[in-house]
Amino acid sequence: MTTTPSAKSILSLKLLIDTKRKKVLFAEASKDVVDFLFTLLQLPLATVVKLLTKEDVIGCLGNLYSSVENLNNAYMQPNLSKDLLLNPTILATTPFISGLLPSAAENSEQITPKLYKCSSSNSNCNTLSDVYNSVCGTCKYHRMTREMRYIKGEATAATAPATSSDSNNSNKGFVKELVTYMIMDDLVIQPMSTISSVTMLNQFNVKNVGVLKESVVQLGMNEGLKILKTCMEEYDMVLTSVFLDS
Repeated sequence: MTTTPSAKSILSLKLLIDTKRKKVLFAEASKDVVDFLFTLLQLPLATVVKLLTKEDVIGCLGNLYSSVENLNNAYMQPNLSKDLLLNPTILATTPFISGLLPSAAENSEQITPKLYKCSSSNSNCNTLSDVYNSVCGTCKYHRMTREMRYIKGEATAATAPATSSDSNNSNKGFVKELVTYMIMDDLVIQPMSTISSVTMLNQFNVKNVGVLKESVVQLGMNEGLKILKTCMEEYDMVLTSVFLDS
């Protein structure tokens, strides 16, 4: 059974390397590795900038991040916080990725939303809004200025009885744990089979299998960050850049 990565866990994947061209042809990977790679699609740009540090981010994204950091709060709209831009919320469906990306990615989904209620004492005004000082949607007159306490709810046995599928770790993440997955050097991912492997060897025009070598590599926090950075810079040689060129 696949285990959810912990802070000290390290995943592994098996690379098929063309030693003549010094290139990764493809990798065999588990569900956890694929879940991690798919998680990168859910990371907000600001989180990516923070993870890679502003100096290492390509283009001008680092400058944008610094601009928000340095901007005096007096210039922000009164109902908005800079955290909205600097620490954006990750969708709740994001798998637990501790051990593969630093805490900046984990903490960004821990932001508690602020909710506001109508300033009127009228009990019929029961509308809530996440925009401070907006017009009440019920009375259409008073402003939403009374901050409400937000408590994140969790399902209990009484409201959501646990089932065997709920407790089964293989049901977490994005993909099923039915097969081994093939990850190409450019991060194209598909279920792996004997036919797909042979097809890929023909596609790469491999005539002499003697130049091929299998290598099991580890995927930890350093490699996770390198993949994140490299996939923003490289188009077709991400695995080669991370595992062979480093």
